[in-house]
Amino acid sequence: MQIKWYGHSSFQFNSDAGTRILIDPYYKFLGYRMPVPIESDIVVVTHDHSDHNKIQAASGDYLVVNEPKEYSIGDVDISGFHTFHDKVNGQKRGPNIVFRFRMDGLTICHCGDLGHLLTEEQVNAIGPVDVLFVPVGGRMTLDGAEAAQVMRQLQATVAIPMHYSTKALGLLGRLFFAKEDKFLQAVGAKTTHVQTLNLSKENVPQYAGTVTMEYK
Repeated sequence: MQIKWYGHSSFQFNSDAGTRILIDPYYKFLGYRMPVPIESDIVVVTHDHSDHNKIQAASGDYLVVNEPKEYSIGDVDISGFHTFHDKVNGQKRGPNIVFRFRMDGLTICHCGDLGHLLTEEQVNAIGPVDVLFVPVGGRMTLDGAEAAQVMRQLQATVAIPMHYSTKALGLLGRLFFAKEDKFLQAVGAKTTHVQTLNLSKENVPQYAGTVTMEYK
């Protein structure tokens, strides 16, 4: 499986069989720009906010995955779990969907804009994961310390931070989001930096801890 980060919470997963999954496309957001159009077989939207739901950034005869239910497409099984964008049951920022992907022998979880720690029921439903994509920038989502707790809740081998302040966002973006450093400190494990992440069931232990990715 190959993984690319397009900034913010947007990633593309390419399975070994060639299935292309685009997650939370935003098109343009502050200093970020997506290299559109992005050919996709599946487009996943974790919540209906404009910096996560721009499916027109994708091209091709793709399936839109945007509900907390089960999907099975080719070599990929996807499960959506209802959560919230805040700590008050969505009263401030609405609902959010955590998506679990099973592909290439791996279990991957993308948290979208999760704004709270998971309940015991949610942890049991999602189950342990190999790779966790988790927001760490605070203010609108989990902060670094909370994201580290979610990593522990789901027993993730690898955690990849997202939705945080980067140089690409400029001054305004840096005012909105915290950097990833507090998350990395809270996890307290090895951090690996990559441009593109090539993962397999066999090499996941090599990346155990946290992985930071280069904005494409």
